[in-house]
Amino acid sequence: MLDSDFGQVAAILLIAATAGGLARLLRQPLIIAYIAVGILVGPAVLGLVTATEQVALLAEVGIAVLLFLVGLKLDVHLIRSTGPVALVTGLGQVVFTSVVGFVLTWALGYDVVTSIYVAVALTFSSTIIIVKLLSDKRELDELHGRIAIGFLIVQDIVVVLAMIVITATGSGGGDAVGSEVALIALRGVGFLLGVAVLARYALPWLFDRLAGSPELVVLSGLAWAVAVGAFSDWIGLSMEVGAFVAGISLASTAYREVLGARLVSLRDILILFFFIDLGTTMEFGEAAAQIGPALVLSAFVLIGNPLIVMVIMGLMGYRKRVSFLSGLAVAQISEFSLILAALALSVGHIESPAVSLVTMVGVITIGLSTYLILYSKEIYERIAPALSVFERSAPTRGQEGPQDGGAYDAIVIGGGRFGSALLSSRHAQGRLLLVDFDPNALRTWREKGVETLYGDITEPELAQALPLSQARAVVCTVPDLSVNLTLLEALRHHGFRGTVALTALSVREAEVLSGEEGVTVMRPFADAADQNLPFLFDRPDPSKED
Repeated sequence: MLDSDFGQVAAILLIAATAGGLARLLRQPLIIAYIAVGILVGPAVLGLVTATEQVALLAEVGIAVLLFLVGLKLDVHLIRSTGPVALVTGLGQVVFTSVVGFVLTWALGYDVVTSIYVAVALTFSSTIIIVKLLSDKRELDELHGRIAIGFLIVQDIVVVLAMIVITATGSGGGDAVGSEVALIALRGVGFLLGVAVLARYALPWLFDRLAGSPELVVLSGLAWAVAVGAFSDWIGLSMEVGAFVAGISLASTAYREVLGARLVSLRDILILFFFIDLGTTMEFGEAAAQIGPALVLSAFVLIGNPLIVMVIMGLMGYRKRVSFLSGLAVAQISEFSLILAALALSVGHIESPAVSLVTMVGVITIGLSTYLILYSKEIYERIAPALSVFERSAPTRGQEGPQDGGAYDAIVIGGGRFGSALLSSRHAQGRLLLVDFDPNALRTWREKGVETLYGDITEPELAQALPLSQARAVVCTVPDLSVNLTLLEALRHHGFRGTVALTALSVREAEVLSGEEGVTVMRPFADAADQNLPFLFDRPDPSKED
């Protein structure tokens, strides 16, 4: 079976599924399992992978989807809403880690170029892992969660710029580096202007006409990501930069949430092949030789990165609790660190032992920081007195709690006949959010002052995009039992504690939904009959009149 490419992929997926189950038992992110599988099936252990070209292609598509989703989530408003702390902390931590990381790596005996690349790789933290962990703990809307996501976005921007520099310097040599960087910069400006024009005039028009089919929206978004990545690679900017820019170009559209919800599973599967491809470049002997340096650099990332964040936030007047919880978000390196190291290897700037070093630091820091974040509040309670040194005597910022612009009275799912009737009678009395995948319905209600969100509620992942922490009620006007049960399960998974109202047309569906705890069942036809038909029987009987 393993003689064929298909058989090898099947074996990889089976091993990955097994490793993923083990990672879940240990409460570890899947990225740890993916790295372990990459090493296991690579030449360092089992040597199962010989279809290297096929794996490399899937790896490239996986990286393109990953960067597309990062760009898609690039919410500039988030950086503004958290004030200067996201920018100052993000850049401050990058500078500190780069400088100190370079000194440490150079002192460990690595040459200058390798030390620079390793130091840069140490600066980036994993947006994907932090978002997942904070989401599971329902802390994304707390102040420390919003600040953490803000400075992680700043880091994502920096890593893309670093990729551009690596690509440019990798294309030239010696005295040609300066001119090559200038040429890449000119191409980049033209590329960005072209994408900006398309994003302003063509993409909204196109996606509005595709919006009737969420599946076609997702397919078109994926095609856009890969096509822009391929074009960017063709002009010398690298596929990674193009995919990231493709995501940014759709980040301000109404379709970002449905694209993110649908593509996240594809990303998780395809990114596995990046780590498989990475594992094929690792040799057991060289990896073992990096254990000592990896432990030293891991200790620096786990301790030094949170400390510098706490120092910066303390100087800005934040309370020690917010500073500590925010700082734990940078106590690991990112999957982008591994991508950056692999890119540097591909252009000949570093050797494979350096990639092995970065990979080992990634495994150690991601594994340990996961537990730090999962038990962050318990850890804080134990060491809070010692953290007073990072807090001003009279802190002016950092009161925890959900950060929002006001609560929604209800999130209304579905803008059809029943949903429209509900919105017509209630939108002037409170703040409502309409969720639908009909662009015409969304446009109509947006013009009437109702906030809208494009999305297909049959996708359980979409519930993560809903502002549930800011809503008093969720009302689903879609009279479909499976849709209502899927929504209810997603709401419970995300810990929603407000009112839930679901719609049923038949008696059987109403009985099923009524059996669910905390659910109010709406029956539009029956309710209308109860309210309107009694007049037929309440009027005086003409036959009995004098």
